[in-house]
Amino acid sequence: MEEMERLLARAAQSLCEASAVVCLTGAGVSAESGVPTFRDAQSGLWSRFDAAELASPQGFERDPGLVWRWYMWRLKLLEAAAPNPGHIALAELSRTFLKFDLVTQNVDDLHEQAGSVDVIHLHGSLLRFRCRLCAHRHRLTEAERGGEGPPACAACGDLVRPDVVWFGEGLPLDALKAASEAAHGSDVMLVAGTSGLVYPAAQLPLIARQAGATIIDINVERSAISDRAALFLRGKSGEVLPRLARALQSARA
Repeated sequence: MEEMERLLARAAQSLCEASAVVCLTGAGVSAESGVPTFRDAQSGLWSRFDAAELASPQGFERDPGLVWRWYMWRLKLLEAAAPNPGHIALAELSRTFLKFDLVTQNVDDLHEQAGSVDVIHLHGSLLRFRCRLCAHRHRLTEAERGGEGPPACAACGDLVRPDVVWFGEGLPLDALKAASEAAHGSDVMLVAGTSGLVYPAAQLPLIARQAGATIIDINVERSAISDRAALFLRGKSGEVLPRLARALQSARA
């Protein structure tokens, strides 16, 4: 406990000296709200399927109904979740800095529900839908949510799909550009709940470190990011982030 307090104090001091902070969050942050991580989002009927196969353009092409029903099941799980103390602490932290950018790999809106604004979603959002062909935005109806397959696009008639990044697809260029610029211009980068295995998101801490930023990794276990970080705070983000916010308040008092 004493060691953790010392690490929190060091992290708070780094934040005190920072004028630009960026935070990268991953699946572990949302998992604490009951949102299954991508690999764990298989249970019951869905345990027979490969998540990576379902989350791909090829899978959607082969069986759009199957992919649609899986995503509607995931959407229902997501909508039952609520922000946890980690989400709330990040929203509070964002209001204490003139420059605070929040970048997430998660496809939920829990950061926004907690009060964060202008969140950069690297992998899209499961709450948005668009046409597979013409990218026309689609507002989902209750009937379509319970349908056996995806609805047709009102603009061109092709199939509607979740507005998320699937395997084999590139990240949204505007989101990736904004995240890279935030990382390059940061003094401190917080990394919470991500293993650092998914690229190009995993490149962001490297960009920040090369630009001279202090990397603070928050996770339940060490990862590739931890080895490159100046500080590793072991624990759940929902527990560590509120403690870090309090340590920052004390350091500024």
